[in-house]
Amino acid sequence: MPDQQWPLYEVFLRGKRGLNHVHAGSLHAADAPMALRHARDLYCRREEGVSIWVVPSAEITASSPEEKDPFFAPAGDKPYRHPTFYDLPGDVPHM
Repeated sequence: MPDQQWPLYEVFLRGKRGLNHVHAGSLHAADAPMALRHARDLYCRREEGVSIWVVPSAEITASSPEEKDPFFAPAGDKPYRHPTFYDLPGDVPHM
């Protein structure tokens, strides 16, 4: 089977100093174990990663940019969900 017919996988990599996995790129592979091995070979050649996730692209569901206002609007009326009522220490990650 040529690799153009293999499923597409999205690769997420967590670096040595990172707390989150970050999208590193995409690749084609016959199955998840092969995708993981290829991701390691492609994106961790210089030992920059400590964790890799591979996810079939077909399994990712995302919100549409056109729907951003109605989709995220319900969160706007719940200020108690946001840390605006107290000071966060500098070492606590926040958005």
